[in-house]
Amino acid sequence: MTLLTQLPMPATLLVCIVIAAVLVYAPFILVGAARLQMGYDMSAPRTMTDKMPLYAQRANWAHQNSFESLALFAPAALMAYVTGQDSTIALGAAIAYIIARSLYSVFYILDIPILRSAMFAIGSLGIYTLFFLSCRTALALG
Repeated sequence: MTLLTQLPMPATLLVCIVIAAVLVYAPFILVGAARLQMGYDMSAPRTMTDKMPLYAQRANWAHQNSFESLALFAPAALMAYVTGQDSTIALGAAIAYIIARSLYSVFYILDIPILRSAMFAIGSLGIYTLFFLSCRTALALG
């Protein structure tokens, strides 16, 4: 993560969006492996979910939740980019989101709900911090 702190803030925000997009698919590796072990059903892959081992089901749920989270983080980071956020608070919020979402999937797959929920809260706090900072700047300019 030190690379992210050395980049200019606009680049950091864009790189964080790319990392977040990649993190969406990280848990799906386990889902794919479980499907292959079961004998992949190309005609109905979604029906295989209920038959997968619990760790693979949790990986699938983490994968799905990651899409929902990305749908909020990407616009928050883009708003921060557009409004020229350059504070350590904005930097910390973006990096905290990436770290939290990385650990979120791990804790989901390992079935540690309290830590999973904590990572969800930290990631959400990062998102809403970026929204707040961006709106504050936009309203001050208008």
